[in-house]
Amino acid sequence: MIHDSAAEICNHTRFSSAKKSYATRRVPLEMMESLIASDVAPKSGDIVLARVDELGQHKGIELENGRKARLFPGDEIILAYGNRYAPDQYEAFVPDSLMPCHMVASGGIAAKSYCKHAKMSAPTRITPLALIGNSRQEVLNLAEFALPSFDAQLKSAPYVLGIVGTSMNSGKTESATQVIRGLTRAGFRVAAAKVTGTGSGGDLWSMRDAGASIVLDFSDVGLSTTYLAPSDRVEQAFGSLIGHCRASNVDVIVFEVADGIFQQETAALLSSEIFRANVNGLIFAALDSLGAVAGVQWLISKELPVLGVSGVLTSSPLSMREATVETQLPILQTDSLGTPEIAQVLQLPIGKCRIELAAVA
Repeated sequence: MIHDSAAEICNHTRFSSAKKSYATRRVPLEMMESLIASDVAPKSGDIVLARVDELGQHKGIELENGRKARLFPGDEIILAYGNRYAPDQYEAFVPDSLMPCHMVASGGIAAKSYCKHAKMSAPTRITPLALIGNSRQEVLNLAEFALPSFDAQLKSAPYVLGIVGTSMNSGKTESATQVIRGLTRAGFRVAAAKVTGTGSGGDLWSMRDAGASIVLDFSDVGLSTTYLAPSDRVEQAFGSLIGHCRASNVDVIVFEVADGIFQQETAALLSSEIFRANVNGLIFAALDSLGAVAGVQWLISKELPVLGVSGVLTSSPLSMREATVETQLPILQTDSLGTPEIAQVLQLPIGKCRIELAAVA
């Protein structure tokens, strides 16, 4: 362990030279003061200094400002440990030591890859050099830099619209981005959030580009990823994100839930009371008509308000026709979500009273 003043100056220089990832953006560089290389088991959210050993699928890293920086073997990078669930990419877990592992997401997630989709190359190999600590040699974790927690209380609140789907790459983010664009063009002030997933900024930048006045994700409330996080922690993160969006004085909140509705954290969140109490309507994104029908039926069984179906299936007129017949819901082509008329199509009752989550002092 290094902890004298000369070493701290040396560490600051080293941290400043490293490529600091999006996932660690809430951790100020000036608070990174020590290297902790003792035999300690890392936890999800812990900040780590790592060396790139061999490039794989991810040949770049997303920096704090969103720029994708090219990686080279030998680069030192600042990442956050986290479990990853991505059926089209990797399943990966936080290892129980500072053993060689992988960068499993370009947003800056360190984990040991367990399996991958056949289309993916091997993940980029890294060697964790040390956990990063403060001046007291205490390991820095994203949870320490989270936005304030929120508790529930009855208040008037903006309309809350969620986007959920059958799976990864079913069109959820594009649907969310387009509906943000449409509502913004209609004159509404919109906040956006991604409430589950793996730390990465791409989806949030799209939402901001579409016109959202505030954009947040689970890493803003202390989670590097939500895979294998306790259900109550995911629910708390959801509540805090909705609460912070409401506090920004908006008309509509649009949020996205990552992956498919059968993913364990997603299923638990969608089945929770806090989710039902805070969601006015849902758009379901699907790859095909069968997925649309099964997903809509599952959501209705949970007494959730499904307003329409969108996603990849809207590229196919035949799939849309089948989904219309079987779901009896509006099929919302992706481009139509981006028009000002979407507020009327969805019949959004702006101003409806809901449970708001108010900040805890």
